[in-house]
Amino acid sequence: MNITTIRAIQVRADRRGEIEDRVIRESRFRLFLNDNLFSEMVASDDQLEELGAGFVVTQGISRSVGNVRVAGGDIRVRASIEGDLSKEVISTGAIGVKRHFGKVSSSLTLTTDDVFGITREIETEIWRQTGGVHCSVLFHEKELLVKSSDVGRHNTVDKVVGYAVLREIDLSRCVVGCTGRQPRDMVIKAAHAGIPIIISRAASTDQGIAAARDAGITLICFSRGDRFTIYTHPERIL
Repeated sequence: MNITTIRAIQVRADRRGEIEDRVIRESRFRLFLNDNLFSEMVASDDQLEELGAGFVVTQGISRSVGNVRVAGGDIRVRASIEGDLSKEVISTGAIGVKRHFGKVSSSLTLTTDDVFGITREIETEIWRQTGGVHCSVLFHEKELLVKSSDVGRHNTVDKVVGYAVLREIDLSRCVVGCTGRQPRDMVIKAAHAGIPIIISRAASTDQGIAAARDAGITLICFSRGDRFTIYTHPERIL
């Protein structure tokens, strides 16, 4: 992931001085589905195969991915498309797909200590260096599977889901943790992927909570320090 150094003036109380600050780069990519241009996206330039695979699954476009190829600024995904590709604007202003989501079925449960442990892992070295990215983590059977950073919170979820999809890992036994807010379109990503538990350090919205309730997802927000808030399906947290 590209980081650049920018000269800036830092002010602390009544002091000011010149610094060299580490800043994350943002890049643009074109996403192709079966050789047809679907959209452009702003993202960080790592885990691009995972990004393409995860996007297709979390948007409900397909349940599996044939292959992903990255060439320059193009991400090309081959997958069996289910239904039409009616587009909609999501909470970031990017383009998503209108899709019905079903119920997530999973017997996975966590203890409160599990929730705290997962929360502690929701950070990356890039996040610590720049403060300019979101982070997501994916746990499988309570073990850390993968971490991702990106300028977009949606992209971090796509990347960790794509990592699991490309390795044929059972997402119904996974938990996703995220630094970002959980509005409706973020929750629906987990629903399409079949992930039963979301843990976020940030807030949700009324529609995000409603979507989690309808999808059978346990939605945990404000997971910080020694507290968290369970909005839906608390039976999974022992």
